[in-house]
Amino acid sequence: MLITINPDNPQQRLISQVAEVLEQGGVIAYPTDTTYGIGCSIFSKKGVERIYQIKQRERKKPFSFICPTLSEVARYAKVSNYAFKLLKRLLPGPYTFVLEASSVVPDLLQTRQKTVGIRMPDNAICLALVTALGHPIVTTSANISGEEPIGDPREVFRTMGKQLDMVVDGGVLPPDVSSVVSLLGDSPEVLRRGVGDVSWCVGQG
Repeated sequence: MLITINPDNPQQRLISQVAEVLEQGGVIAYPTDTTYGIGCSIFSKKGVERIYQIKQRERKKPFSFICPTLSEVARYAKVSNYAFKLLKRLLPGPYTFVLEASSVVPDLLQTRQKTVGIRMPDNAICLALVTALGHPIVTTSANISGEEPIGDPREVFRTMGKQLDMVVDGGVLPPDVSSVVSLLGDSPEVLRRGVGDVSWCVGQG
């Protein structure tokens, strides 16, 4: 199913409809502030397994997930004082921050080092969905692993629609990726350069 939602003023009725699909363990494609993502509830083990299959992704590579607020980030990750100040300044925005996982995070979404990648995209539809659901959703680009991300929701629907429960059309987006920054040490370290500016970061690699 392809459902169109206003990217500037998401219709609450439609947001609730998509959130219900997620609540039931469904897998959807949705817009972020970089490109289209594929996701499910972080508590849906079957949903997470389906995303691995859809993307043909190695099991040793866990997915990041989206939180709607900083207080939610602090619930699912251990956030130091310096990390919190950075998050407050840069989020919402096109970043994935690597942090130590809290005990609430399912094992499937943690690395062997017990870390997680957390996003808070600057996208009204995306944040409204996570807020309506009441807990984070998995985020990974809408593509087969190793291929270019897809920014056109109709192309996502054409190529992956049969494997998804719903595709949310929030307009065409560029096929961009987020900047990935580790906040595990005493200072930030850039792991991947994407759309988010990292000139502020000491460890730019």
